[in-house]
Amino acid sequence: MTEFTLNQLEIFVTVAERKSFTQAAGELYLAQSTVSAHIRRLEAVLGVRLFSRDTRKSVCLTPEGQRLYPAAKRVLANCREFRLLADNHRAGLPLTLGASTVPGQYLLPELLSAFLRRHPDCRYSLRRGDSAQIRELLRSGEIHIGFMGTCPEAEELCCVPVAMDRLVMVTENAPRFREMKRRGVWGRELLGEPTVAREEGSGTDRTVAAYLHQIGFPASRLQIVARIDNPETIKSMVARGAGVSVLSALAASEETQSGKLLAFEMDEVGLRRKIYMAYPKEGIDSELEQQFIRFVRTSAAKSGISD
Repeated sequence: MTEFTLNQLEIFVTVAERKSFTQAAGELYLAQSTVSAHIRRLEAVLGVRLFSRDTRKSVCLTPEGQRLYPAAKRVLANCREFRLLADNHRAGLPLTLGASTVPGQYLLPELLSAFLRRHPDCRYSLRRGDSAQIRELLRSGEIHIGFMGTCPEAEELCCVPVAMDRLVMVTENAPRFREMKRRGVWGRELLGEPTVAREEGSGTDRTVAAYLHQIGFPASRLQIVARIDNPETIKSMVARGAGVSVLSALAASEETQSGKLLAFEMDEVGLRRKIYMAYPKEGIDSELEQQFIRFVRTSAAKSGISD
């Protein structure tokens, strides 16, 4: 059997994706010379040249490297899944979930609590990140079920809507904004205010970007004073007068009901989006994970959310 190591495959894939031995070394916490040595040994074992280098010190895959790269990715994903299954069996964690900020903080707690009441012996592991990060965790096999504010465009994933959310403009509860609220001002009329925005790559940020394009408002006109990945921090800053923010109505419901913040619908129609659950079209072997998927889809159907 050809003698190469998983470590060499991981280094090969990382160099291919970063197009740089230096960046790959930094990501893997290895010396650049170590990365280069592993690639040379892998090339020697395989009898092919994997990378070509240009004068700018960047690297790219050779035709042979391009042919082998997808197989190396699959091997690493299968190995991660193998380890995950072993860890789950040992630790009793059959549900491997991931969620972006809004579903992770404001949707999953209710779903998981309801599911745990039906399956009291169930245990789960939850990874957090923005929508783009959750998509990558699904693709790599590090999680099996993900929840996010955008539907990932990936042929290997099944993506179904499981909840509806509204995005609203939230402001501090100050006289100026109370007067605007009384006059029926729309949230889009406050887009010129100093803004505390969600981080780039989040489902909220993508939805806002699409909305700005739809109404013809250049994103460059936004006065973004900060980008923050935590809605709780954003709400605290808005309440203290740092600026306005477009947030999930789910995330802002407690503060708007208590009067700590004011909420403005973006326009006459309202800015709505779906929250999605995604999972591999193939590879869900755990019966409990299948039951959880069915449970979430049934809950969504009862709430009037259809595929």
